Amino acid sequence: MNVERSDRVIDKDCNRREFLKQTVAGVGLAAAGTAAFSQDSAAKPEMPMVQLGSHRVSRLIVGSNPMLGYSHTSGLLSRLMMEYYTLENMGKVLERGLELGINTWQTSAHEKVDKTLEGLRSRGRDIQWIFLANNAHLQDAEALKEVIQQNKPIAVVHHGQVTDRLWREGQVEKAHDFVKRVQDLGIMGGLSSHNPAVVRHAESHGWKVDFYMTSFYRDSRSREELKAQLNEAPLGEVFLASDPPLMCEAVREAKRPCLAFKILAAGRNCERADQVANAFEYAFRNIKRSDAVIVGIFPRYEDQMLENAKLAMKFSALSQ
Repeated sequence: MNVERSDRVIDKDCNRREFLKQTVAGVGLAAAGTAAFSQDSAAKPEMPMVQLGSHRVSRLIVGSNPMLGYSHTSGLLSRLMMEYYTLENMGKVLERGLELGINTWQTSAHEKVDKTLEGLRSRGRDIQWIFLANNAHLQDAEALKEVIQQNKPIAVVHHGQVTDRLWREGQVEKAHDFVKRVQDLGIMGGLSSHNPAVVRHAESHGWKVDFYMTSFYRDSRSREELKAQLNEAPLGEVFLASDPPLMCEAVREAKRPCLAFKILAAGRNCERADQVANAFEYAFRNIKRSDAVIVGIFPRYEDQMLENAKLAMKFSALSQ
């Protein structure tokens, strides 16, 4: 999630005419840059793709946490995100992604998702949907079938927070059982986790998953785990700088494709443009060529879809 904006400082001695000239020039350059990027494919770089089953998936996938009001930061920011992301704005953001070659969207279940997909498809602008199943859809087979019939996902993934809770409780095989039920419906089944130990367990035990969703930050630790690791339990969600290398190692070892998420630490790596760029570079340098990244955006202040697309194309070749 990018939650970054830049503020210009105008010199006090700059008169109004000079200021207007600078502003118009700046807008012209920004528009020219966007127009140049949007020319025919022969004149611009193309979004790199990976193979996920029978589907070609952009290496940059649109995430949904900001759209559904999950900032992982504060209640106020979550509320601002929900207010910004009307159905109209959700559709505009996804259409902007399609213009840039970003052809896949990953979300959990929500009425806004249903309506946005319906609206896109009614306008002839489809997008591949990856469904992150939680709560009722993990337990209610009919509810799961209903979502699949309505929204036609290319894959269904077992939710990472639930996966990690089952791991702590010694019942992680239930996650594998769900993935197999999804596959029995003729759809790719994925496993999401914030814990690299879970990915290694699935790989070493020959789980029949089609791909993984792998969080760079293990924000699913229980209070007891935090106390054991940090000698205290901090307030709010905890993002440790030592987490990404551990998950990236498990990602590179995995034989199946991985979709890396929270590469920007839920906005914590977005204070400056160089932080965002460094996070994208680190991600692509440390995942496999068969992997992709999932990034949510909050484009209230700038065209973050364009910024992220450029970064994905710039650093994609770093993957081994």
